[in-house]
This record gives sequence, C-alpha cells and structure tokens, in this order.
Amino acid sequence: MVDPLTSSLGEVVLHLLLAGGLGVLIGLEREQSESGGTFAGSRTFPLIALYGALVQAFFPAVLPVAFGMLVVPLTVAYVGKIWYEGDIGLTTLVAALVTVVLGAMTMHSDRGATIAIIVGGAVTVLLSMKGPVHEFADRIEESERRASVKFILVVLVVLPTLPDRSLDALYGLNPRFVWLMVVFVTGLGFVAYVLGQALGPERGIALTGIVGGFVSSTATTVSMAEKTTQNATLYHVCAFAVVTASIVMFPRALIEIAVVNPDLLPNVAFPLGAMTVVGVAAAGVLYWRTASDETVKPEELENPLRLQPALLFGAIFAAVLLVSEYANEWFGASGVYATAFFSGLADVDAMTITLSRLAAEGTVSTQVATTGIVIAAIANTFVKAALAWVLGTTELGKLVSIVLGVVVLSGLVFLWL
Repeated sequence: MVDPLTSSLGEVVLHLLLAGGLGVLIGLEREQSESGGTFAGSRTFPLIALYGALVQAFFPAVLPVAFGMLVVPLTVAYVGKIWYEGDIGLTTLVAALVTVVLGAMTMHSDRGATIAIIVGGAVTVLLSMKGPVHEFADRIEESERRASVKFILVVLVVLPTLPDRSLDALYGLNPRFVWLMVVFVTGLGFVAYVLGQALGPERGIALTGIVGGFVSSTATTVSMAEKTTQNATLYHVCAFAVVTASIVMFPRALIEIAVVNPDLLPNVAFPLGAMTVVGVAAAGVLYWRTASDETVKPEELENPLRLQPALLFGAIFAAVLLVSEYANEWFGASGVYATAFFSGLADVDAMTITLSRLAAEGTVSTQVATTGIVIAAIANTFVKAALAWVLGTTELGKLVSIVLGVVVLSGLVFLWL
C-alpha cells in the first residue's frame, strides 16, 4: 500500500497524478462523446478519481462508507439528467463508480496502480466503442443470443460443480479440466467470431480467412470450395481464403500450448512457427496473384457459443486424451503418432491440448509431444486440401494442394532438424 506516512512525498504525488490522469482520460471520452451531458465530464471524473485515491491513502478503513456516500449525489445527478435530458442510459453513472475504484487502486499498491492503468484504458476503449458495440448487438439474431446465454449459463453452473481430480469411473479423466478446455477452445472461437461481426460483412478476404481459421477453418474451406463451383473464376481468391484459414491453425495451437503447458512452447514453436511463416509467404504470393477486383462475400460463420458443438468437442477431447494415454502405454511413441494423425483428421485442438497435458504430467516426452502435435496439424492440413479437391474445382484443388504441400514440407524439415 502507498502509505502517505511512510512513502516519500514524490511517490504519493505520483500515484495521485496517476489517479487524476485516469479520471481525465475517462472524463474526456465522456465529454467528447457527449454521453455524459450535464451529468459529468472532463472536470468531474478526475475529481471522482482523486476522491477515491485520497480516501484510500488517508482513510482506507472508511473507503466503503465513502463510496456509499458518493453514490447518493451521483444518483441525484443521474435523476436530474433523466429529468432534463430524457436520457436514461446508465453507462456514465457506472463509469463514474468504476473511476472511484480505479482511483483507490492507484493508492493501494504498485500492482494495483498497474492494474488500474490497464483497466482504465480498457474502460476508455469500451466507452468509445458505443456505435460498433451496438451495431454488433443488432446483427446478432435472437436465436444466437439465446444459444449464447444458454451456453454461458451451463458453463457457470457446470464448471464449479465438476470435481477437480481424476476419477476411476471415467478411466482417470479429470472432469473439470476437460470442461475447462472446452470453454477455452470455444472462447478462442468466440473472440474471432466477435471480431468478424464487429468488422461487418464488408471485411477483406484476408480477415475472412483469419477469422474463419479461428472459428472454424473447416467451415471456411467448405464455403470457399463451394463458391468456386458457382463461379470458377474465383479460385484464386478462394484459395487465398482457404490457405489463410489453414495456417491460422498453427498460431492457434501455439496459444493453446502456451496456456496448457508453457514449457512445451519453445519446442513446438520452431516447426509450427516455420509452417506459419512459410504459409504467410505463400498466402502473400496468392494475394499478389489475385486480381484487385476479385471479391467474394463469405458465408456467415455460426456463433461458437453453442451447447451441442461444445459437448461434441468435449467428447472428442476426452476420447483423444484416453486413447493417447493407452496408445503411449501399449505402443509407445508410435502409438501416440498414429493417434495424433487420425485425431488430427477431425480436430487439431483436442490433440494439441492432450499432448500438452501429457507432456506436463511427464506421461510423454517433450519430443514425442512436439512431433505428435505437428503430425496432427499436418493431418488436418491434408484434410483442407482434400476438401478443396472434392468440393471445389480442379483449379482450386491444385492450387491449395501445392501451397499447403509446401507448408507441410517446411514443417517436416524443421521438425527433423
């Protein structure tokens, strides 16, 4: 805690200035957006932040009381704003209350000050994105909203009730870990989905591939392949989208490894990083070869926050985890590699998380885990090329196969080095 009695005067003043600066930042945004109206603006918000900072510094024991006392005049001012301006929005009022907390955090500790800076910046960005956020909400259909709410409720109810230990009845599986990974993978897809919705239907083909790769690279490949059967001249731009969606799988896998087993990341980053770099270069050549007037409107991807696909992934992940453990026990590394290849044909995420977990537990070696993850990624890349051949035109199949073939070859070369 930044104690004014023991800390230097310079340190106390610095933290007070930080509190005031955060208040100014939020206040300017409220005033420039005209959302605060006569309620609060560039002068009121820094005063509110300083109020929280000074109370925390000199009277920390009464901070809850001081916070409650501030709620009364803020509520009166808010009612007056409704009366005179007819605006019942709660955003500015809530922002003012958050600013009090941020001011107090700057005086709590150095870590509190750092978090206050991060949260203050995030709050300012969120406040300034009123238009895009509301447009995004308007684009979501009612059925999608219900599906998302249902998924979130199930997550909040189920996750805390699951035992966080291996259960003999489930052949040694940890139910909470399995469900937590389901939520994590679904969350990755949802972030990309939100990005795609926020950018709107007019987003470029490059962003279409990136977003599609995080949400569902298979769905993106199928969509682009079908478009070439409708218009064969689009095979260049569709190939670019397929390749982009396919190579996004590699950094996505690296994110999953970083979360589940950070110690494994340096080993896997080398081959998957090489495949990403080569893929980006190949995609760049494709983009350069694509005519400037070639455009294709992507199919809208489904919201990943849906219960049925999440449960399906959970079942696949649990099965892959069990099969991998027994395959390693019975057949050693070759069993793991075979499992990685066949599971990679359907889903890379399950195998990536499985081998990251097994390596963290010491069940498999780092080298076996690294090789298995690369094998799964290569198998899934083959699937994208096969889909391009089967569902798309011959030109699309050839182009995608050549590009992804080079990507796969680079991964194998760097894996063997």
